[in-house]
Amino acid sequence: MRLWKDYVHRSERELWHDDEFGNAHWYCCGDPLESRALLDGVVRAMSPRGARELRKVIEELDDAIMMGALA
Repeated sequence: MRLWKDYVHRSERELWHDDEFGNAHWYCCGDPLESRALLDGVVRAMSPRGARELRKVIEELDDAIMMGALA
């Protein structure tokens, strides 16, 4: 969750740079895009109530990155 949260709060310039050129730190510190995919699997494995709560947090983060992409 931390990797995805930190990633979506990066500046548009940093996100663009990562998209175009990659990020060397992801090899040692974790890929936030892989962590986002892992969160989908975690949600599917959780109880319905817990999944609903986690999905709400994830959707807020997803909305934050989409709003940055649209700005």
